Amino acid sequence: MKKLTVNVDKGYDILIEKGITAHCGEYISKISKAKKVCIISDTNVFPLYGESVKVSLKASGFDVYEYIFTAGESSKKPAEIIKMVEFMAENEFTRSDIAVALGGGVVGDMAGFAAAIYLRGIDFVQIPTSLLAQVDSSVGGKTAVDLPQGKNLCGAFHQPALVVIDPDVLSTLPPHYFSDGMGEVIKYGCIKSASLFDAVQNRDAHEYIEDVIYECVDIKRGVVERDEKEAGERALLNFGHTAGHAIEKLHNFTGISHGEAVGIGMVMISKAGESAGITEPGTADKIASVLKKYNLKTEDENSLSDIISAMAFDKKSTDSGINFIVLSKIGSSFIKPVATAGIKKLFGVEA
Repeated sequence: MKKLTVNVDKGYDILIEKGITAHCGEYISKISKAKKVCIISDTNVFPLYGESVKVSLKASGFDVYEYIFTAGESSKKPAEIIKMVEFMAENEFTRSDIAVALGGGVVGDMAGFAAAIYLRGIDFVQIPTSLLAQVDSSVGGKTAVDLPQGKNLCGAFHQPALVVIDPDVLSTLPPHYFSDGMGEVIKYGCIKSASLFDAVQNRDAHEYIEDVIYECVDIKRGVVERDEKEAGERALLNFGHTAGHAIEKLHNFTGISHGEAVGIGMVMISKAGESAGITEPGTADKIASVLKKYNLKTEDENSLSDIISAMAFDKKSTDSGINFIVLSKIGSSFIKPVATAGIKKLFGVEA
């Protein structure tokens, strides 16, 4: 088993081991005195792993409840969160009880947010079942739902009590979901690790995915410990996300995945950085090449002007503009504040 500890809040462990999902109850019982567990999952994931998780939790002495919602970003709304907390209230969950997020990034974001606001905060455990969630969203305590004005605008920082990562579950997912997660893997290489970027460029990530997961999580662990609430360095994790979230919004959060949108965003901001003389020439082409290797998009059908307009409600916006994450070269990133009046110029669009 690979183990990492995130030293924020009360501190929590990240456990990475093939087959660990079937033994999750054993590990959850070590960190929680709860009597009741609410498994929060979706209609895609629960039929695959729900029974195994239930059996393990019951064997460890928990009373198990389940809240299953319709899979997809379209469910990631405040109304669904209210249903979740009402379900826990109806079943008399106390502050000492616990929620378990079983699923991908949408499930983790929503279960974490529900746990953050129910009784002003109960513990929750992340059992991420997509590559994207395993390498990124399950760690760090960001929880949220979407609003009509933009992605993840309603949420809270609420760290999990434990993260249980089982690489074996990836083998049951359609290839698209692996590609989607690789968008975030490539992001980590871009912002913090040229060696990771070179590895996924020159090798097949499928062949050593446990090591890929560990390295991405280790990078995020360090960033979160140094900047839990995104006052500085943690913003670097948003490389490609400003344009990516805008693209998702333009697609009404359907028809394009998060990893795809972020990949396009990484290419966009790198091209802009090269034109501005702040990013090493050829960087955008390198990123586009590795994205294509993992069957990810490198451009969107929406115009640059429309994408820029959709950035207006990005979480990284300030009163004066947007803080973009830019590369100086692969493996090295920085925050570049851009005034509202200069955003179109940065992307080479006529004002």
